[in-house]
Amino acid sequence: MKPVIKLADIHKTYQTGEVEVKAVRGVSLEIFQGEFVALMGASGSGKSTMMNTIGCLDRPTGGTYFLDGIDVSMLNRDELADIRNQKIGFVFQGFNLLSRTSALENVELPMLYTRHRLEGATQRERALKALEIVGLGDRADHKPNQLSGGQQQRVAIARALANQPALLLADEPTGNLDSRTSIEIMGVFQKLNDQGITIVMVTHELDVAQYTKRMIVMRDGKVVGDTPVANRSNAEKEVARLREEQKAVQLAD
Repeated sequence: MKPVIKLADIHKTYQTGEVEVKAVRGVSLEIFQGEFVALMGASGSGKSTMMNTIGCLDRPTGGTYFLDGIDVSMLNRDELADIRNQKIGFVFQGFNLLSRTSALENVELPMLYTRHRLEGATQRERALKALEIVGLGDRADHKPNQLSGGQQQRVAIARALANQPALLLADEPTGNLDSRTSIEIMGVFQKLNDQGITIVMVTHELDVAQYTKRMIVMRDGKVVGDTPVANRSNAEKEVARLREEQKAVQLAD
C-alpha cells in the first residue's frame, strides 16, 4: 500500500533578518490511508510548520514530499493550489464560515474552485450528503449565527469533505469548543476515520489526542515520538457516559 503522505528528510528554514530559524530539521515519516494521526508539540516545536508543509501551504527548504503519490515538493503556486483543492480538506480552530450564507452554501464553496465544475444539482447533492455525514442534514438552510459552535464546526468539517479529499487536515479543531462539544466533534472525526478517511490533526491537548490512533510528537523541529495510541478513547461511549451523569444529577435535584 502506498502512503498518502510520505516525507523524506524534510527541512524548513526561515530567514528573519540576518538570523536563520530552522523550524523543521530532517523529518521523515509515512502516513497511510485510514490512519488517524495526532501531531503534537509545544509552541516552537515545528508542528505548525509541518502542518503547513503537509497541507501544501508552504514549500520545504529541503527534502521531498509525496502526497497521494504526487511529488509536491517543487510545484509552483498554482499547482499547489490545485493540489490543495483536489486532495486536501482543511478544518481550522476558527470555523471560517461565511456568515451570510447557509450551511449548504458554505459546504458548496470549495466545489466552486475546482477546474472541472460540477453541475448545480450534483454540487448541491454532494453538499447535502456531506452535511448528512456530520449529522446536520436538517440544518442545511441555517446560517452560522443560527448554529451552535459545535454545529458550526460540523459544517466546517462537511465543507472539508466536499471535494472528496485524500486527506483531512485539522488544526486545533476543538480549540474554540467546550469539553463536551469537543468530544462530540472527535466523535465525528472517529466516524469519518472508520469510513476510511485519513486524518492528521494538530493538537496540544493530550486528552484530545487520545481519540486518534497514532501520536507523533515534535520538539525543536524533529520527531521525538511516534507511537500508537494506547487505551484509545471512544467518543460515542464518552458522550453516552456524560448523558447518564447529567440524567443522574437532574434526578437528584
